[in-house]
Amino acid sequence: MADFNDYLQWRGDLTLDQDKFNEVDILILARFSYLPFNKIEMKQVETIEDISDKMKNFKEKDFGYHGDREMISLLGGSRRFRKMEVTDFVEKNDLENQEQFSAVTIHMPNDIMFISFDGTNNSIVGWKEDFNMSFMENVPSQLRGKEYLKQIAAKYPNKKMYVGGHSKGGNVAVYSAIYNNKEVQDRIIKIINCDGPGFNRNVVDSPEYKRIVDKVFTFIPQDSVIGRLMEHEEKYDVIKSTAKGIYQHDIHSWQVTRNRIIRVDCPTKHSEFVNESLHQYLKDTTPEQREFFVGAVYDIIQSTNVDTFDEFHKAGLKKVPKIIKSYKKLSPEERKLMTAMFAEFFKSAWEIIKKGKKTQDSPVEAMAE
Repeated sequence: MADFNDYLQWRGDLTLDQDKFNEVDILILARFSYLPFNKIEMKQVETIEDISDKMKNFKEKDFGYHGDREMISLLGGSRRFRKMEVTDFVEKNDLENQEQFSAVTIHMPNDIMFISFDGTNNSIVGWKEDFNMSFMENVPSQLRGKEYLKQIAAKYPNKKMYVGGHSKGGNVAVYSAIYNNKEVQDRIIKIINCDGPGFNRNVVDSPEYKRIVDKVFTFIPQDSVIGRLMEHEEKYDVIKSTAKGIYQHDIHSWQVTRNRIIRVDCPTKHSEFVNESLHQYLKDTTPEQREFFVGAVYDIIQSTNVDTFDEFHKAGLKKVPKIIKSYKKLSPEERKLMTAMFAEFFKSAWEIIKKGKKTQDSPVEAMAE
């Protein structure tokens, strides 16, 4: 089995003139925005080789995720990528407005650029913004992404564009393209969503969405959960991952061969089951109920005085008393609603299970039919 870091070792010596830009390259640049640019001094224009050199002494813990340290090292040493220029890094983390946003632009040969939107990091506020999508028409990172794409397109008016990202970055990439003007949209070659959430029904039914949906390319691993959230109208390819369950969301686990991503025929039964249950849950609850539920859970976690899920996980049982105390501060009506929201999700899952029993199949086998 091989991932895109293996690809960089195999084929990183081939320039784009020798082997044209391909879908594995797309995965790599969609992931590129995850790198810790905020930990180095970024000039207005850097090469990937420059960035690699500045990060060469970083430890694994300096990167958000396993595999990124090796990736930038391989990129910096590759003839294929090292001379590409990197510009316009921006980052915005706003606890008060519940926003976590980052983006960067990579300039390729032949007047083409790749606008890469960062996905959700390990911060509590980053995940809160993701869950806000379940009841808000838009979230701050989507609006900021739209403006970033507009500004980059204006700054480099003669360049065609790929727009992409992983996880929430994929969602922001699609959103930014949906709500930009036709001149910007016409310059977009492809929009890449790597296992990112979809949108509410109002968005996917809109003429703005219909206008660009043919340019949207979505990849999900076979056991996808994140990439099945909300509504998707675009076609998607299912990718082979070596990880298990939700850990397949890690793009470093996606498998490649030569210059292609390895596909499988369809998502797993587990992915279909979760997808159907979540959609039923969204149908059975109001935006106001979901807003309360997400906010209450966020406030309880925030009461433990941690900023990241790593900190929350490491604290373990030590935080339980604070969690219980925060829960007890809710009014009886609020506790009742919170319990009801948990019950609503499990009821949705049970409805899918019963659907499967009626056909004497597993719930997901019934859905597959």
